[in-house]
Amino acid sequence: MGLLYFDNNATTKLDDRVLDSMLPYLRESYGNASSIQHKLGRQANHAVERARNQVAEVLSCQAKEIFFCSGSTEAINTVIKGVFQAYQKKGKHIITCRTEHKAVLSACSAVEKSGAEIQFLGSDGNGLIDLKELENSIREDTILVCLMAGNNETGVLHPILEIAEICAKKDVLFFCDATQWIGKLPLNLAEVPIDILCLSAHKFHGPKGSGALFVRRKSKPIQILALIVGGNQEHGFRGGTYAVPQIVGLGGALFLAKEAHSLGNLRDYFEEKIVQEIPEVNIHGKEVDRLPNTSNVHFTYVRGSELMTKVPEICISSGSACVSGDRDPSHVLKAMGLSDEEAYCSLRFSFSRYNELEEIDEAILQLKKAVDSIRNSSPIWQMYKEGLL
Repeated sequence: MGLLYFDNNATTKLDDRVLDSMLPYLRESYGNASSIQHKLGRQANHAVERARNQVAEVLSCQAKEIFFCSGSTEAINTVIKGVFQAYQKKGKHIITCRTEHKAVLSACSAVEKSGAEIQFLGSDGNGLIDLKELENSIREDTILVCLMAGNNETGVLHPILEIAEICAKKDVLFFCDATQWIGKLPLNLAEVPIDILCLSAHKFHGPKGSGALFVRRKSKPIQILALIVGGNQEHGFRGGTYAVPQIVGLGGALFLAKEAHSLGNLRDYFEEKIVQEIPEVNIHGKEVDRLPNTSNVHFTYVRGSELMTKVPEICISSGSACVSGDRDPSHVLKAMGLSDEEAYCSLRFSFSRYNELEEIDEAILQLKKAVDSIRNSSPIWQMYKEGLL
């Protein structure tokens, strides 16, 4: 059957239709989108604006609220650093959570060195925050609440509508990293009062190196100082030559993502079958709302790194792609109260519309064989079975 790809939260396969839409802007219509004095430049400019309108239509916002960038990491750095610089007269207090993506945690650490006060909300065993704690934590000098929509490792969803309403009531900016949500679940920004939001095209079958930032237009304009200065692209908010093919791909991929896909059926089938076929496994966050494509599985006394080496034809992850090379246990699972050992014995499976049930069947056969092999040679597993651990 060949490689079985279940690492779609890291990146997704480029949709053939998206690639086809990009190619003309790599070949014939290769003009600079800022060079509107001539035909090729205008063609490129029109393509950028068409993509902007596509994104706005899917998110139910205004096209002028969408700004293109290289992806969510750039957007996250732009927002956290830019808001901190712009709002220091109001305060330096930023609220986030320890289960956030490393890009958020690293950007918060960077501004903390410049004087920001970072407050981390606690999380329960599922990775959910306490909304009362959030509300009570917002102060007069709070300038930003930064909480993701869907966790990249566990798929657990934050209640973003309730969070947005709390922030609106307290008159504090809410920045939502929606990188994993967009393209998998609908989001209507006309109904959910998020102030700032980011997304990346390669999470929903678009090209790598392309992302977007939503900044809501308000009567009191949101101030974010530019991270990248240069020309007057994106109204001076993000300098640099437009990556027209990538932007076209982003718009097209997001528009295609509106199509209904039964990702939840794949995930549920996988989870039901793996629990039946392999003893002593459990699913992190199974009892709460999660992304429909994400399953984080704990294999008791089977290290994820060892299991992955025994199933080289299955593409899976021990956590975020940004930190999967680390020797440290997942910071997300640790924040949920898991021990180092439990975190080391957990793997993430993330599905896409290109996966099929037959692939899941084959994967579970390979996983079962590998788990049995590891456990049969493990003294710790034998002690566990005998009730000595």
